[in-house]
Amino acid sequence: MTTDPTTAAPARAKARRRDRRVYLRAHPLLFALLAATRGRPVRRLGRGTLLVHGTAAYREALTRLPLDRTAPGTTGGAARAARVEGVLFDQEGAGHRTARRELAELLGAAGTRELRAVWHPLLLRRLAPLSLGGTVDLVPLARELAGAVVYALLHPGADADRVPALALAEAAAEAAAASVRSHLPGPPRPGAEAAAIRAAERLRALLGPGADDRAAMLAVAAVNTTVAALPRAVAWCADAGLWDQAADPALGPALADELLRVTAASPLLPRVAAADGSVGGCPVRAGDRLLLVARHAAGAHLRDPDGRHPAEPGAARLVFGAGPHACPGARLAREQLAGVLAALAPHRPVVIRARVDRRAALPGWRSLVVRAAA
Repeated sequence: MTTDPTTAAPARAKARRRDRRVYLRAHPLLFALLAATRGRPVRRLGRGTLLVHGTAAYREALTRLPLDRTAPGTTGGAARAARVEGVLFDQEGAGHRTARRELAELLGAAGTRELRAVWHPLLLRRLAPLSLGGTVDLVPLARELAGAVVYALLHPGADADRVPALALAEAAAEAAAASVRSHLPGPPRPGAEAAAIRAAERLRALLGPGADDRAAMLAVAAVNTTVAALPRAVAWCADAGLWDQAADPALGPALADELLRVTAASPLLPRVAAADGSVGGCPVRAGDRLLLVARHAAGAHLRDPDGRHPAEPGAARLVFGAGPHACPGARLAREQLAGVLAALAPHRPVVIRARVDRRAALPGWRSLVVRAAA
């Protein structure tokens, strides 16, 4: 089955309008700032902040400029403030390199196949109402899938029926909302640090015996990116009429890559320069704050997703970072989204209700309800 060209353009426009709502309703000032400054690869704001939009400049900032990974205003800085300063987030030193190597092994080809045995049966059970004319809310589904995967990574062989997947995912979302939102421009929120500490402590308790700060940061990263990306990708697929591509085993993986590119679950990476240098030809001073706009670097604002004509992989995968600090969960994210889309494709679901999450750390839906097409 192919998409009717007379309806393809309006469908893509509908998909883009809906997806834009997660920015306009949750982070309207930030979205306006990014949209207004994206005409140049790098733009300096005042004396101490640079907005980096361009593909080459974004890659240069992550791979060639020395960065202070735990400075205030960065992800690592927020993690330290919340007493969740595990070596994965500090992103420096031998301990960090060892932790990343261990996680990369767990999330390699073999590990990803093993994790599929955890989340795929759960996915099929939760989608069963679609066959009976019912509805499914994809946000709690994404939370449960992410929580189950995190628990399986930390506790291999655990009884799947006893895993607190949903509660764990909700705690990870709360921890992120309490700490990561401090990255965004604007005055600090009173009591935010104390709230972040309480949320991190609750999360560690749900992670089970032996859970450390590294485990907490793994949970925060995995849950929040999954919950942000997966429902947005499904909504785009439904609105743009891409279910024929999702159902095609040859096109499904490429479509998943494309949808991850345009949704850019972590659209903005806050960093701080550790030394003088330059990015995109713009001088950078030690201590300058860099706001790296992943969605623009990957062309999410310019090019709609298409599994038949995908963007160049080197640019598309910038949504997972670049260089030695690229996200080790990229393979899992791609394979999980491709699996979700393939499971949904026979139903060709449509979105019947969507509500933006105004509190989430990452742009996303609080509820996204679908049902099978009539």
